[in-house]
Amino acid sequence: MDGEEFQMSSILANNYTNDDEDFSFGSKMFATRKKEIWAIGGGKGGVGKSLTTANISICLALMGKKVVSIDLDLGGANLHTCLGTNIPEASLSDFLNRKVAHFQDLLTPTPIKNLNIISGAQDEFGMANMKQLQKAKILNHLEEIEADYIILDLGAGTTLNTLDFFIAADKGIMTTLPEPTAIENTYRFIKSVFHRKLKLCDELIEVGHLIDRAMNAKMNENISPSDALAALSEKNPHLKKILAREIADFAPKLIINQVRTQSDIDIGFSMKLICKKYFGFDLDYIGYLDYDQSVWQSVKKRKPLLTEFPNSILTTNFENIVNKLTN
Repeated sequence: MDGEEFQMSSILANNYTNDDEDFSFGSKMFATRKKEIWAIGGGKGGVGKSLTTANISICLALMGKKVVSIDLDLGGANLHTCLGTNIPEASLSDFLNRKVAHFQDLLTPTPIKNLNIISGAQDEFGMANMKQLQKAKILNHLEEIEADYIILDLGAGTTLNTLDFFIAADKGIMTTLPEPTAIENTYRFIKSVFHRKLKLCDELIEVGHLIDRAMNAKMNENISPSDALAALSEKNPHLKKILAREIADFAPKLIINQVRTQSDIDIGFSMKLICKKYFGFDLDYIGYLDYDQSVWQSVKKRKPLLTEFPNSILTTNFENIVNKLTN
């Protein structure tokens, strides 16, 4: 992003439009651009994944970037509501069931200039349990999309589909709430993603059972996954190099949503320390979102939060988060 920062409130009014002509993706100028894929997930439902996806997408679009938001919560797609659009006519289920031939045909304009959406499955029984070939098909066709950023809104839980989309992204971002159940589920999600990443490494297949044993260590036991993996690698210098590379390559981002106090904000720093000590990797705490009544008001109105309430404290929150992600 060349280090630029932006002031959201000053440009919101100039970028909120319903002109379909603003959403053309036909220009050849995108052919030489390298797109970035960001995935937004978390262990628990209701922690603000769709809210975060929608408003990060809006921030990027307001910066002049071509953005496509994809709703991959295939069991309960609702990203379109956060973006202020009606249910798109074509969805991922139509593409996977071959009712729509081309992935690009799933693109639906939003009221925000530069921002399109691809809807998840709508009331399609069984689509939440996507097959491996269907998952691979989606990942392969992401390359067809002409955009600067593709933002994936993942479903809750730790299904293999969710984990694999999170791992495949250039940046994996987690949202959680400052509540015990949400934090516990976030740790479970982190552990599951990390475990899955190691299991997907071809060079670690032969020691897969040992990795399973290391990652299944309990937090109340004397040995942590970090200790177990270190002990495993000490016996094999080549394995040590591979594990070090995979661990260094894993740096998920964290956002704490609905904070009310300083202690809520500090939870992110505590989680960062615990992840380093217990798992051995760096958790990147990129910011927090203040509790704000404007969230449910915007959802009730079916209007994008940042355009409906440009003076909300959340505007500044999202501005800071996006600047960290892009810089």
